[in-house]
Amino acid sequence: MRKINFYHSESGKSPVLDFLENLPDKSSRKISWVLRIVREVDQVPVQYLKKLTNTDDIWEIRATLGSDTYRLLCFFDGNALIIVTNGFSKKTNKVPPKEIKLAEERKRDYLRRKNNA
Repeated sequence: MRKINFYHSESGKSPVLDFLENLPDKSSRKISWVLRIVREVDQVPVQYLKKLTNTDDIWEIRATLGSDTYRLLCFFDGNALIIVTNGFSKKTNKVPPKEIKLAEERKRDYLRRKNNA
């Protein structure tokens, strides 16, 4: 079983939690359901978890509810810990480059602070 943590900035703020708290209840429940699958299923179906190409090992967690599609970007810290860096509502088939860049920046920040602890 994997563990999922949300990225926290140096000040302790969690942008992922802020994103989830501002979603309608049905949407946040669907995302929670998908996170449970990612946490508990050994071979997560690609429709829920997919590695993004041409990134610094960034992964995408996907949840769809009706016509709404939500994405959480994340990375693995070891084999069993996933750090979710950012979330957004996706309007196109491609992940916006600015969201990938943000995930990579937060990954670097997380690893820098972890290594200096």
